[in-house]
Amino acid sequence: MKESFEKIWKMLGLRYKSHPWHGISIGKDAPETVASFIEVIPSDTVKYEIDKKSGYLKIDRPQKFSNIVPALYGFVPQTLCKGRVADFCMEKTGRKKIVGDDDPLDICVLTEREVTHGNILVNAIPIGGFRMIDGGEADDKIIAVMNNDEMYAQWKDINDIPENILLRLKHYFLTYKNLPGEPEKCEITHVYGKDEAHEVIRRSSEDYLDAYGNLEEVLSLTMLEAMHFGQRQQKMLEELD
Repeated sequence: MKESFEKIWKMLGLRYKSHPWHGISIGKDAPETVASFIEVIPSDTVKYEIDKKSGYLKIDRPQKFSNIVPALYGFVPQTLCKGRVADFCMEKTGRKKIVGDDDPLDICVLTEREVTHGNILVNAIPIGGFRMIDGGEADDKIIAVMNNDEMYAQWKDINDIPENILLRLKHYFLTYKNLPGEPEKCEITHVYGKDEAHEVIRRSSEDYLDAYGNLEEVLSLTMLEAMHFGQRQQKMLEELD
């Protein structure tokens, strides 16, 4: 039965587009290497983000002023920033009443190559991250390099990244929601290395499983129930004849 359902899901994958958040695996080698769904690239003048219901990209807002994302930016599929991620944030910062932002885990992917559009999948190697708090919500930003990138593959941990690149990334995330004269909404409490990035990814994956479980198993059981219902209905109709 299990093999039959696996074949069905493979066939459905040929016919229908998978939801970028729920239908794409985080990757068998996570957290060392993760799949990344890219929503925004440096040349975009508007900020795109995934529509959670449909799985399509939507325009969130125009980029404010000169704020241009300095790397490929998106999220890690089948992750969620919820209780476990928030607990880790509170543990590391000493803050209280931090909650998760209820979104998939954000990721910036560095590459020397010019990528001309988003809505793509990239295999990335996490090497660190920013512990960001946005209005009392844990909103970590994982920093990664594109897998097999000819230039950036030599960066193995956050300390390998030149300071000016880190400052550019920090500036974007600290200002991309602000209007002139408004108080800052976001803060970066820590810049952390590869090991902590792996822990954040693990926790976000566990948060996702807590919230959504194994969707393929749930859908398989639903399909099985529908088949049984159809069989019972057919039997009832035959008895009426």
